[in-house]
Amino acid sequence: MTAVGIAGVTGSGAGPDAGPAPVRRGRRRSTPFLLALVGTAYLCVFFVIPLLSGLIVSLMSGNPDDGYTFTWNFGIYSSLFVDPQVPYLTFLLRSLWYGAAATIVTIIVGYPVAYFIAFRVSPRWKNPLLMLVFVSFLVSFIIRTDMWAFVLASQGPVVTVLQGIGLAGKDFHILGTSGAVIFGDAYNDLAFMVLPIYAALERIDPRLGEAANDLYAGKFRAFWHTTLPLSRSGIFAGVLLVFIDCVGDPVNSSLLGGTNTYTIGQAIQDAYSGNQQYNVAAALSTVLMVVLGIILFIYARVSGTDDLEDLV
Repeated sequence: MTAVGIAGVTGSGAGPDAGPAPVRRGRRRSTPFLLALVGTAYLCVFFVIPLLSGLIVSLMSGNPDDGYTFTWNFGIYSSLFVDPQVPYLTFLLRSLWYGAAATIVTIIVGYPVAYFIAFRVSPRWKNPLLMLVFVSFLVSFIIRTDMWAFVLASQGPVVTVLQGIGLAGKDFHILGTSGAVIFGDAYNDLAFMVLPIYAALERIDPRLGEAANDLYAGKFRAFWHTTLPLSRSGIFAGVLLVFIDCVGDPVNSSLLGGTNTYTIGQAIQDAYSGNQQYNVAAALSTVLMVVLGIILFIYARVSGTDDLEDLV
């Protein structure tokens, strides 16, 4: 058989396989878009639609007896923060303070825990220790908070021990104070700080610390200039998770706080379920989300795009 004949046979044999190749390439290109549709649909159904629904409800006027009608009532947003009888601005600032304080507490407590698990424990013990961090989540959030109300009560073990060793007087109390609310927020969200910091520390090569020691850097200086900067993305991720959750939480301030610890989360809950002021509750929720969105934007500007990608 001549070379031309061989080429002809080869060309004719490749014909049936050449057709589906562009189809397979087209499927490979469309697969990421099809997978993205699932996430996009999820965000639309559970985030965008509720967000728009809340905005629409906030622009309604009326009352629970006569019903609510959509009237483009933008004045509700200005009236929320000028009403002297209900200081919503104070509630919002208090919530931001509680969230920031609880976040700082979780960093102080959670970073050493994550560091110990990442660098001071053998690999076989890491997963069991991480499970111990999350073991509290096996109990209901409300039950855990209610148990802390018992522990921090005036006749509870904490106050009783402090009074017994002379560090507290007879009138000393923890329950009903800002400290109790902050402590409860930090306790319930501690795991949300430990896990992202641990994930960031796990990606750090231990030899970097050894190299810093070889360059005559002490342990603290090596940690401050090597480990801490490389774990910054995990800290920021934990800050977002803890801070956002604590700011809008109404449970800890309700069960562990008092009249002077009323937060924006309680105000939203009472406006919706207690007073049935659905437009007020929706407006407060919208304001809270806008404030948190601004904080997220500032975070993105400060930390940079690279850090945001590391958190995904």
